[in-house]
Amino acid sequence: MHFSELPKQPSILVSYWNVGKLLFGALFLFIIETYVFFQFFQKALADKSFWVIAFWFCSVLFAFTHIFLVLMDVWSRIQNYKRFKDHLFDHGFSPKIADYYKGSKCQRMALYTAAKELGMEDKMQNHFAKSGIKWYHFIPQFMIQDPLFLFRKHFWSRTFLEKYYKPKYHYRTAQKSNATHVKSYPVKQNL
Repeated sequence: MHFSELPKQPSILVSYWNVGKLLFGALFLFIIETYVFFQFFQKALADKSFWVIAFWFCSVLFAFTHIFLVLMDVWSRIQNYKRFKDHLFDHGFSPKIADYYKGSKCQRMALYTAAKELGMEDKMQNHFAKSGIKWYHFIPQFMIQDPLFLFRKHFWSRTFLEKYYKPKYHYRTAQKSNATHVKSYPVKQNL
């Protein structure tokens, strides 16, 4: 595949939004939830009932912790998106790579965004449809298959702690270069 064959590339902010829009929605909800729970916690402090204070404190802690978990999840999905996009560009669509990430809605969104930006969204949609995955499958399959997933290192590293991935190509710049007929081969990204 050459850059001249690619659909128009969106801005990086649009790409990141498409990858993480569900997570950004969750982030917004957890911020609101933390604020609301904190208000109840402050009222409970005035009542001085230990159990009520403990309940609202745990609620605030739960919601506040999830803000950081969602941010880490967004980070990991963006790393997945960059890796997927390079893989799809270099090797084309592969059911094997799609199957590795089909269990999680957020990872599927990262894969789908990369495929759409490379003009492979139909292949991705058809593959997921053949796999029986519907738009409403939000709960990751591994959570159902392994109820002890929280105690697995693989869950934490794959969900929240993906390593930084430096993209091989700068698609937007290369596409602009192709538009002016400067280059017709992949351009390495300089970061």
